[in-house]
Amino acid sequence: MTDPILKRALDTWGEKPQMLMVIEEMSELTKEILKNISRGKNNIPAIIEETADVEIMLEQLKENYQIADAVASYKAEKIKQIEQRLNEWDKR
Repeated sequence: MTDPILKRALDTWGEKPQMLMVIEEMSELTKEILKNISRGKNNIPAIIEETADVEIMLEQLKENYQIADAVASYKAEKIKQIEQRLNEWDKR
């Protein structure tokens, strides 16, 4: 983790509460996205806020489980797969 404040938050408030907070923040982002899509609500500021919260909590999740490098590697592979699918799509 690059941010010592996020590491400090994890150390201070503990693993279980912070992992539950990851879930809570993802739920809040989901709710805002649904409001935007389903109800046509103009709530971009709320989506921005909740996205930031989720990103912060995901950093704590990666620190907690010591998985940052593995996630980065898997993410790079997933992006390659997306690129391959896009290239195949373009050939249609």
